This record gives sequence, C-alpha cells and structure tokens, in this order.
Amino acid sequence: MSQLPHYTDYDTRLAAYAVIVDEQDRLLLALWNEGNEPRWTLPGGGVELHESVEEAVVRELREETGYDVRVGELFALDTYVLPGSRRLSGAGRPLKAVRALFAATIIGGELTHEVGGSTDEARWVPLTEVRALPHVSLVEIALRLLARAK
Repeated sequence: MSQLPHYTDYDTRLAAYAVIVDEQDRLLLALWNEGNEPRWTLPGGGVELHESVEEAVVRELREETGYDVRVGELFALDTYVLPGSRRLSGAGRPLKAVRALFAATIIGGELTHEVGGSTDEARWVPLTEVRALPHVSLVEIALRLLARAK
C-alpha cells in the first residue's frame, strides 16, 4: 500500500463564496479571468489569514460585485484536490481546495465590475440560462443546492 501524502506535502486553500438568487430567479455570478479561458463562477474567493470565512464573503462580494451583503447560513463545504500539474502557480505542489458556500442577502451597494482582480464582470443570470454559460464546477454545486432547497 502506498503511503498517503502528509499534509505538509501539499498546499491548502480556504475560500468562501456566496449563493445569491434574486426575486426574478437570477443567480449572481462573476466572470473568472485566471484560467485558460474566462468562465463564470460564484462571487467569492480566498480567505485571508486574519479573516473569518464570513468576513471573506463580505469582502470578496464587495470587490467582485460592488454589493454589500449579510452572510446567511452555510449551504455546503466542498473539497477537491487539484494536481500540481494543473495549478496556475504553486511550484507543482498539489492543492487541496476547501470551499465554503454561504447564502447571502444584498443589503447595499450597486452592481459594478471588479478592476484589476480575478474577475472582470459581475452579472445576474436567469437560473434557466446558467448551465449554457461556460462555468466552473462550483456553479454546478450551487445549482444542485438550489434545486434541493426548492
């Protein structure tokens, strides 16, 4: 039996995202620009060392969408492993991504696009049209959660 990697042999990234659906059944998405081609994702991102996951959601939503939000319940925790060969950075080390998906409510701000960050655009997309857009797996997780919640 091969020995499993020790936790010091890979990187871990904690991230937090918001799942927000408006009264018109539209999902708030952000266009992620750091992959080979832009793809839609949930607004959110990496948790800084000094932040809680809830604080990270609030900060990331403000940066990527222009909205101020109140964080609600934790919808899901998702983990996956990205092989070192597929990483954009990290010197070839595998990455264990831990992603917290929260419900959130908009309490202020207005829709704006991030400038100079990991996303280029924020947009409300009708739930019936989301799957037709190029998107990351995190969006599929949110759609499954929303379908179960109905």
